[in-house]
Amino acid sequence: MVDSTPPRQQGGPRRSVHFDLADLRLMVRIADTNSLTRAAEQVYTSLPAASNRVKQLEQSVGTRLINRTSKGVTLTSAGQTMIKHSRLILEQIEQLRGEMLDISEGVDGRLRIMASTTAISEFLPSVIERFLAGRPRTSIDLRERLSSDIVRAVAEGVVDVGVILENVGTSGLEIYPYRTDHMVLAVPSGHPLASRRAVSFEETLDFDHVGLSQTSTLHAFLQQQAEMLRRHISLRAQVGNFEALCRMVQARIGVGVLTHLPAVRHAKSMNICIVDLEDEWSIRPQYICIRNSEELPPFVRDFVEMLRADARDSQSPAS
Repeated sequence: MVDSTPPRQQGGPRRSVHFDLADLRLMVRIADTNSLTRAAEQVYTSLPAASNRVKQLEQSVGTRLINRTSKGVTLTSAGQTMIKHSRLILEQIEQLRGEMLDISEGVDGRLRIMASTTAISEFLPSVIERFLAGRPRTSIDLRERLSSDIVRAVAEGVVDVGVILENVGTSGLEIYPYRTDHMVLAVPSGHPLASRRAVSFEETLDFDHVGLSQTSTLHAFLQQQAEMLRRHISLRAQVGNFEALCRMVQARIGVGVLTHLPAVRHAKSMNICIVDLEDEWSIRPQYICIRNSEELPPFVRDFVEMLRADARDSQSPAS
């Protein structure tokens, strides 16, 4: 139970606010899904129970936290404030749980990383493999998040290293260039767009799409781009990785936007065509993001140096 009781102020006692971790988890799910129904499902409770918990929480804090509309649920300004702190509290609890488990199992250190879909699937595995090769008692906590969430987590000390797609809102942090993320379109052979050298993302919205799961950062990014165009992505299928996406494209379920490297790799063994995207955002430079290198544990500094070396190697003619 978390008890947040503000100190007395002149003019009388302030409200005593009580909430527990179940409240925080529910609110975070509501923020992520914009749906009380889906949030209730994800925390394994009934819709009436979830609704009642939110009402009790609003009564406790003395203000509305969510607005219910015909299109779903949105957060009030108070709700947004609660989400900001709830995410931090839940991340820190997970960190505490993990570090206590590490200590009990004799692990020397835990490296906490947040990164984009592409970094996790394409760039980081080889670096992590080399890093862990000489550190058998070090563990990795690797999570996929949006760049804005990664920057906040690094700034608040929730994670040690972030790999972000946008160098925005990073004041006070150390930023280093990393890799470049090139987005392309995969279409089945014979598709109307297969003969094109390049197309705009807006043109692709005239066709059914295959995408990654709703929890992926790429899914969220493409949804944002469609909303900016005042268009909708018609998703016929959602899958867990780029290989499954390409197989769905080959089966003519829809077209799919993905990173250049896996697209070219899978095109060698599948009957699909790769088409460049004309949009400026299709070329997305990635950055390494840390707080203060001098304050990092030695093993974290070593990993950052390995990332920077990987960035240099990727730009060399031999690569």
